[in-house]
Amino acid sequence: MGDTKSGFSDDERAAMKQRAEELRTTKGLKGAAKLAKELEACVEAIEALSGTDKEVATLLHRVVTDVAPQLEPKTWYGFPSYARDGKVVVFYQPASKFGTRYGNIGFQEDAHLDDGDMWATSFAVIAVTSTVEKKLRALVAAAAG
Repeated sequence: MGDTKSGFSDDERAAMKQRAEELRTTKGLKGAAKLAKELEACVEAIEALSGTDKEVATLLHRVVTDVAPQLEPKTWYGFPSYARDGKVVVFYQPASKFGTRYGNIGFQEDAHLDDGDMWATSFAVIAVTSTVEKKLRALVAAAAG
């Protein structure tokens, strides 16, 4: 994972290329055709994962489908993601993407998680358990508004 003159690692540059490809593949698509293409890309991104990454991404997909079906599946920098009005609300960043110890479920600024002057927007997940699922369901429901 070498750094370049741009200050981005090889993995970060690859993620940016993935994002550009995501935008290219849906260019010109509208409505149901765009939603179908984005859902397909999200499911493919999940299927490409393995181990804990796949378990967590699958759980997130199931939870969003159950408690926030209004969020639209898509990919974002290659991550399985879910958006409202085109803006990502929640996503899963697999540990395998950047060779980290754990994957993260992250929430973007359009998530309705505000809680006073400070709140968490990212959660490390190392195992899928009933406790993790319960907390995730509550977070996704709140985030979706």
